[in-house]
Amino acid sequence: MCDMKNLQKILSRVRLAVERYDMICDGDRIAVGVSGGKDSLTLLCALAELRRFLPRSFALVAVTADMGFEKSDRVRAEKSDHRQVRELCSRLHVPYIVRETELARIIFDVRRESNPCSLCARMRRGLLHDLALEQGCNKVALGHHYDDAVETFMLNLFFEGRVGCFSPVTYLSRKDLTVIRPLVLTEEKEIGRFVRSAGLPVEESPCPADKDSQRAYIKEYLHAFDRGHRGLYRRILGAMERGHIDGWTDV
Repeated sequence: MCDMKNLQKILSRVRLAVERYDMICDGDRIAVGVSGGKDSLTLLCALAELRRFLPRSFALVAVTADMGFEKSDRVRAEKSDHRQVRELCSRLHVPYIVRETELARIIFDVRRESNPCSLCARMRRGLLHDLALEQGCNKVALGHHYDDAVETFMLNLFFEGRVGCFSPVTYLSRKDLTVIRPLVLTEEKEIGRFVRSAGLPVEESPCPADKDSQRAYIKEYLHAFDRGHRGLYRRILGAMERGHIDGWTDV
């Protein structure tokens, strides 16, 4: 499915994150949130491989909350039946559950949100959490990576005036679920190389706000600054770790 060199690089980063933040325990049943994008598919492959040698036994279920963009009046995207993702899950021996929704129609056609990303994220998270509980899972794995952490920190600073980020591990007491992010020490460029070498069936997002958001703006800004000041992402994440921002630590 992929060359071992790029797979091992991803696995080394994932295992480091799993061990550093104590993400996986013996007997865990983990729902992997699969959007069809490069990050979630990489996470799925890495965790499926990690089952072979991590000295803890855990089970995986892949779950997708289909946004239903083909039902939206604003977006007429070609309907995806997730066939290639389903075939990938079959090869990885991971059950795959898809929940059809009308979130796109509600957000874009009914509510006509001018800034839909925050509402969309909250609704998708709620659906994934419910799917995980329905499948008997005690943990949910999300595909947020190293770059996402830095960009989220800067988003909160620039647009909300607060110092904070998502945590590598988050316990949700209301749902009795733990959210883990095993890719948090993996850079986006490493994920890109893995996806190309593996030939993963990446599905392009049909969301009309995907390329026109505050996150896209911050990503472009940081990439431009990093070109003239190499190591920007590393320095920001290092500051987050030294400051123990929201559970981030380098020890």
